[in-house]
Amino acid sequence: MQGYFRMDGLSWLTLVKYAGVLIAAIIVGNWFLAEVKKAGRKQQPWYKPYLSLPGLIIMAALSLPLIYYLLIGR
Repeated sequence: MQGYFRMDGLSWLTLVKYAGVLIAAIIVGNWFLAEVKKAGRKQQPWYKPYLSLPGLIIMAALSLPLIYYLLIGR
C-alpha cells in the first residue's frame, strides 16, 4: 500500500487547485440560492436574482466557453 496513496508535489498542487475552485463554486452557488429565495419572499420578478452579484458571476462563468470560442477557438 506504500505506492497507492503516494502523490508527487505537482499532483497535490493540482488537487488543492481543484478543491479551491470547488469550494468557491459552492459558496457562490449558495449565495445565489439565497438571492433567489430572497427575491421569492419579496415577490420580485424572476430575473432579479440574475442581476445580483452572484448571478452575474455565474452568468459570466457560464459564458466564458462561448466567449473563448468566438475570440480564440476558430
